[in-house]
Amino acid sequence: MWQCRGSLTQGATEDLGTELIRVGEWISRQGIQADMYGYGEFIQSFERNIAERLGFEAACFMPTGTVAQLCALRVYADAGTNRIIGVHPSSHHVLHEDDSYSVLHGLRAATLAPWSRPLLARDVKNAQERPAVVSVELPVRWLGGQLQTWEQLEELKRTCRELGVKFHMDGARLWECQPFYGRSYADICRGFDSVYVSLYKTVGAMGGAVLVGGQGFINEARIWRHRHGGNLFQMLPYVASAAMRLEEALARIPGDVQRAKALSEGLASDSRLTVLPRPVQTNMFHVFFRGEPAALERQRDRIAREQGIWVADEFSNTRVPGVVEVELQTGKGFESLDPKEAVRAFLSLLEPA
Repeated sequence: MWQCRGSLTQGATEDLGTELIRVGEWISRQGIQADMYGYGEFIQSFERNIAERLGFEAACFMPTGTVAQLCALRVYADAGTNRIIGVHPSSHHVLHEDDSYSVLHGLRAATLAPWSRPLLARDVKNAQERPAVVSVELPVRWLGGQLQTWEQLEELKRTCRELGVKFHMDGARLWECQPFYGRSYADICRGFDSVYVSLYKTVGAMGGAVLVGGQGFINEARIWRHRHGGNLFQMLPYVASAAMRLEEALARIPGDVQRAKALSEGLASDSRLTVLPRPVQTNMFHVFFRGEPAALERQRDRIAREQGIWVADEFSNTRVPGVVEVELQTGKGFESLDPKEAVRAFLSLLEPA
């Protein structure tokens, strides 16, 4: 990414060297002692903080979200009557983990819903085979951050409970859901058996994740973390990177969502663009328009040089020939921009080269 004064996307923590210095200075000011393989008062305190915030009994820091969720799925499959996981077709388990659920754990994914909408209670009820666990992403990234309504989510929780199916949340972007539901994180998570949250998405830490659930479940998940090679000798830098910015990041989310709504409506007013979803439900949405990825990347870089605004990361081809898809997400990099200025910068993509 070019050095820009504003961005319409959320990237990794900028300047890792500076981040490491900040983390080290923060640890020193707090007087925190190093952990050993994740055991230490500071990390245990952080885990308790996340567990209590989400309304669960226990939590475990994980080096990645992939490891966190594989541990959860394995625990449920071993305790269940089959090794089927019920998922949305855009599930991270299916698209982005090199089939690790199958190769490492002998699990089988059953697609329960169409791509075009979030997974609902009727999808679980009508499943050809009852899964051991249903894993639901809140919000659904590949639908532009779409969410079930509160009533739909509550019905989904109730259905899984009545059918004896474990209910897991891929909450990589859970933090961004709170303004839409207007309820506490604990209320949103109530009815799930376990939840994973990311520490680098939105929070902006160097990496890492947290898995929450009942104490017995977390005890087993810790064993599977070890079996996955996830017991880092020292986890402190990652946890500190999250802890020192968590409260500020969460406080910023309502404003991020409002800015995303303003940006999305400005873009949707141009007939050449299609925005999904409308209205925007989190601080994320997708934009569809005609173009060719390589040419658009050149335009993006030109806009970054000339206007100092980063308007997109990737331009992905869709199933419609000649139409691309872009994911936009407002965050700290958008705060300095006026939404109208951001819209003009994005529309510059469509100017003749």
